[in-house]
Formats: sequence, C-alpha cells, structure tokens
Amino acid sequence: MTPPPVLRLVRTETQADPSTLDARERRRAFAFARAAYRDRYVTAHTELRRLLAVRLGIAPRQVTLAREPCPVCGAPHGRPAVAAGAPHFSLAYSADLCLIALAATPVGVDMEAVPPPDVAAQLACGLHPRERTELAALPEEERPLAFTRIWVRKEAYLKGLGTGLAKGLSTDYLGAGAAAAEGPPGWTIADIAMDSSLSAAIALRHG
Repeated sequence: MTPPPVLRLVRTETQADPSTLDARERRRAFAFARAAYRDRYVTAHTELRRLLAVRLGIAPRQVTLAREPCPVCGAPHGRPAVAAGAPHFSLAYSADLCLIALAATPVGVDMEAVPPPDVAAQLACGLHPRERTELAALPEEERPLAFTRIWVRKEAYLKGLGTGLAKGLSTDYLGAGAAAAEGPPGWTIADIAMDSSLSAAIALRHG
C-alpha cells in the first residue's frame, strides 16, 4: 500500500543550516535581492533536506538534488527531484511560510494568499471556461477566495507534472467549489486546510 504524503509547514524563523545546502542551492539563495526571500529559501531547503535525509538514511548534506527533464521541451528544468528517484517532493512559498510535501509518487503543492478582487478578476480570464462561469455565478465578495482555490489546485497539478504554467491554466477543469473536482486521469487533487488568508492544495499521482 502506498504511504500517504507528508506535509510540513515551516516559517522563516525555523532553525536553518546553510552548510547542508549544495553549491547550486547556495548560489540560488544569495541571488535573491531581498534578505527575507533568501532566509525563507535557506530555511525551506534546510528542512527539505532534513526530511529527505530521514527517509534516505543519510546525512542532510549528502542528499543529491537534480532536475527532471521538462515534459514539454525535454530540457533539464522540469520537476526538482532527488537524484535517487524518490521520495518525490514539492515546495510552495507565501510570505514567510514554506509548504513542503514528500510522497512516494510525483507530487505538487501550491500555497497562495487570497488576492484583492481586481487582481483575482484579471487573472481569472485565463482559467477553464467552466471555472470562469462558476466564478461569475458567485457573489462578488466570494470570488477572490474561490479564484485562489482554483489557482492553487491548478498550480499544484502543473508542478506535479513538471510543466509549470507552460501547460496553461485553461486546459484542465478543477472547479471553483469548496472541494476540488475530480482530477485529471491518474491524479488526485485535494485542498489543504489553511487560515482564511491563504489557500493551498496538493496534487498526487496515483501509485
């Protein structure tokens, strides 16, 4: 039986250890212009390596990370992955938070703050036609949260696939309701409970 995914929510002030990161991660961390983003990245990757190390039975600094081929173009900028192939993981950021998912099969997570109504309305234009119809039918004050639910479900799925937003947001229907619609074939999409200012979702490929 495939074990359930592991989810971990960490804040920037969680103890970080830059010495566990590899050279590529350190370059990425110090490329951030804002210290807050750099600290969040280091915290997230420290915790990610700790979680992976427990499952692999090695030290955090011995975990080798890689990039899978992009499903769209074949270039090496697809899903981040463990060089050994598993466990699979995904990360999402919002403000000083990072959400980490580990799973036995490909996984994606996303977490977003609920945007202002005008931003939600603008971005909703790129959604699936049925989702746009569902949003339009809602009271105006409910649309930003419903839009954010759709967005995180889609981005979690696209991150799990490894395509990112290159696949587009209008292809797959995941619904604006309080629970995600049935996922694309081979995938389960589910919301993650957060406080009222955030939405989060996980996409897990069937094992």
